Amino acid sequence: MQNKNIKKKHLLPLIAILFLISCENKPTIEGLWMVKSVAVGDEENTPNARWTRFNSDLTQESGNGRFQHSYGTWKLNPKTNELSIENTNGLKDLNEPFVVTLNQDQMTWSRTEEGQQLKVTLVRSSQLPETYGDKIMGLWKLEEAIGNGNYFKQSDATKTNDYLLFRWDKRFVIGTQEGKINGVYNVHGHKPEVELIPYGDQVKRDFWKIKYDENSITLKLLNTDSLVTRRFKRIHKFPN
Repeated sequence: MQNKNIKKKHLLPLIAILFLISCENKPTIEGLWMVKSVAVGDEENTPNARWTRFNSDLTQESGNGRFQHSYGTWKLNPKTNELSIENTNGLKDLNEPFVVTLNQDQMTWSRTEEGQQLKVTLVRSSQLPETYGDKIMGLWKLEEAIGNGNYFKQSDATKTNDYLLFRWDKRFVIGTQEGKINGVYNVHGHKPEVELIPYGDQVKRDFWKIKYDENSITLKLLNTDSLVTRRFKRIHKFPN
């Protein structure tokens, strides 16, 4: 009898340790998650650099890249694994809650919206992702101009100080020997494309595909039969 009591005394702490370990290893929704893919029916429609963060006080915020555009609360039913998200500054979600499948580093949300199956796959992240708009922001010096377009003439660009500035407030400035062009720009939420919308009627708006390289970008004019490209390198002060 005494031996049995001794064994129980040793067994209880071991059970407690195993219980604590299992609790520590249990995956949690709390933390920063990046949207890896969004599938609606048979089509994929993944937004660029979309993220959401679930806090331990049941608040949440989400955004794209460095821009946070939503905030509110969240609730996860532990019995049904149903996730409800409410955005304080957004529209009321009239759909059923998401059904969540969760492990340590990946999570999926599933539900039906407008008769189609929606599946969102998220991966855990340690930092905010960058959108195409985040990457394009800053000051760029023209290195090469191929083809005739509204912005920058085809010439020996290495001998000019032409530049393009993408500002944080979604405005752009083009500086050339002929003067400056000011306007606003929109970067596509799903594709590496930028729309330049100049002020006034002298120059029409254009759509450009963005190719990113290390410390350089190349803009290729869309909706044209001719090849029109503009290559820039990143600089940190205006050229003289």
